[in-house]
Amino acid sequence: QVQLVESGGGLVQPGGSLRLSCTASGSIFSSSNMGWYRQAPGKQRELVAGITRGGRINYADSVKGRFTISRDNAKNTVYLQMNSLKPEDTAVYYCNAENVWIGSHYWGQGTQVTVSS
Repeated sequence: QVQLVESGGGLVQPGGSLRLSCTASGSIFSSSNMGWYRQAPGKQRELVAGITRGGRINYADSVKGRFTISRDNAKNTVYLQMNSLKPEDTAVYYCNAENVWIGSHYWGQGTQVTVSS
């Protein structure tokens, strides 16, 4: 059974930083492109950042220069370092794994990030 377990969310003031982590169980990590998505109340889920198996990275325009995605294949973990946080970054953040061989997507349970003074 595939599991993605996220951690690192919380409440932070504007301008602050958080680091999200997502650890994958089983053998899925090495076969997957990984991504972080977010969903704010009343809005659609959107891609924040993605990193392929080969390390190619893309970001949403709204987070470029502030967020950094990385992966540690030895730990089956993907990270999202979020700096210079803004109130509009407030959302539930979800980890996603896309198995490149069978095209399946797997989701974590989500972690709340709230940026507020």
